[in-house]
Amino acid sequence: MKLTRRDFLKISGAATVGLALEGMGLNLKPVEAYTATLRIKDAKETPSICCYCSVGCGILFHTDTKTGKVIYSEGDADHPINQGSLCAKGASLYQLAQNDKRSTKVLYRAPNSDKWQEKTWEWAYKEIAKRVKKTRDATFTVKNEKGQVVNRCNGIASVGSAAMDNEECWIYQAMLRALGLVYVEHQARI
Repeated sequence: MKLTRRDFLKISGAATVGLALEGMGLNLKPVEAYTATLRIKDAKETPSICCYCSVGCGILFHTDTKTGKVIYSEGDADHPINQGSLCAKGASLYQLAQNDKRSTKVLYRAPNSDKWQEKTWEWAYKEIAKRVKKTRDATFTVKNEKGQVVNRCNGIASVGSAAMDNEECWIYQAMLRALGLVYVEHQARI
């Protein structure tokens, strides 16, 4: 076998690189394969629709068959609208069902105070109703300057919440219209 200078440099360069990689910890011995057990292995898969905006993206929820709790959610790849992709709100929909950091108590901070107080839900409902009624009574207009019946409340306005789903928004705006509000707005992407 005739060894050219070029072949000698190729072989010695490859050997040097191999020795250097082995010295850095590269091991070319066969390895055992390792597989992780998926947490959704025995979970029940339920297709659903995202509740936030009116696009109607498909979501798959995985629930633990023993506890019935949601353990994972993902976009439905077979859904014709989103084809598996989700926006930030849809992707975090799992946290709507399972979130240990979600506030469960009413916190109230009095005017000019720097401290929060825990209050009961009953107190909060009564306080909100009292303040809404007081403002509505003070700013309700039955007739306009032309004498036409308008029955509107100009003292309260509402900007909808991005955390509300379509059904909650409909009920909420129906209640606001019943109070006579004309300044009702909602933006799902706030």
